[in-house]
Amino acid sequence: MKYMHPRPSSIVAALYTARDLKVGVAILHGPSGCSFKHARLLEEDGMRVLTTSLADNEFIFGGQKPLEDVLRFAEDHFKPERMAVIGTCVAMIIGEDLQSAIDGAGIITPTIAVDIHAGYLENIAGVLATLEAAHEAGWISHDELTRQQFLMEKANEVERLRGAASQSYIEPSRGDLKHIAARRLLELARGGKKGVAILNAKKETAYMFADELVALHDTCPDANIRYIANLDRRGLPKTRLDAERILKDMRARDIEVEVIGALDEYGANGDLLGKKIVEIAPEFALISGVPHAIPPEYTQGIECFSVTNGPRQVGPLRSIGHQHIIVEIDLHPKTLGVRDIVGSEFGAVMRSF
Repeated sequence: MKYMHPRPSSIVAALYTARDLKVGVAILHGPSGCSFKHARLLEEDGMRVLTTSLADNEFIFGGQKPLEDVLRFAEDHFKPERMAVIGTCVAMIIGEDLQSAIDGAGIITPTIAVDIHAGYLENIAGVLATLEAAHEAGWISHDELTRQQFLMEKANEVERLRGAASQSYIEPSRGDLKHIAARRLLELARGGKKGVAILNAKKETAYMFADELVALHDTCPDANIRYIANLDRRGLPKTRLDAERILKDMRARDIEVEVIGALDEYGANGDLLGKKIVEIAPEFALISGVPHAIPPEYTQGIECFSVTNGPRQVGPLRSIGHQHIIVEIDLHPKTLGVRDIVGSEFGAVMRSF
């Protein structure tokens, strides 16, 4: 399918995957403006992002020397434990040999070359290219590579079936008014209805999506609600650490959390969560993070409050029967570089009641 609304970039996906692998410096081999916003945001998360700033002259004659220069600069100034060179559309078009530049730079820092560009329909190409390079370098095991490949396919499947890739164009929406959704959610919880509150979030976004569950517990501590979260300690180094921190934080607030799945398993977690919903048989459900991962047959007859950070996820969620859809705008930038649960807008509205 050709998408007419903007889709995530494989280059950006490669950068985030490098971050999850504890890469200290990532070098974008391309123009200075390539992936500018995400490169700046990732520096908030502790990874330096440099660029070779290729200009029209290098587009013609090649940019191996600028790349070698930046590699030496990065090693000398930042002394990282690991580095990654991330390709761009320009590097691909002019046929740059990233590995040759790494070899020619004379550096000793373990460094991987990720040959990638933005011309893929699905951004998981950037994730997989980075993981394959990491596996070749001995940074991850073959089992973890295979696991990640499976998880990426499942995440892609969810987006194609019920997510932002399910239609060629989806109108963006801010979702329902938060105070109206919050009033109804608390009415059910305080009225003795049986509920389930589920965190099924993607990686660092869980730092804010977890607050929706915390806020519900803060306002209705004695309600008949089961709490479930995908905070198992599996995955790449940063992902495991994030899960450990969030789970510890939730339990410190006296929330009894049942753990189902890991932070990188959000796309593969749908059936497990769905079967748990059937087992609990709730009258209402709060699902925070990637609610559309749960197939709709499991949520039929349940009043669903779904929290997403995607304005283009509102329409698909309505189409599968979710009654209340809340959008946390600009969630992702607010969860980069944090180490504790971050307050959410919907959580603040719940607490105001």
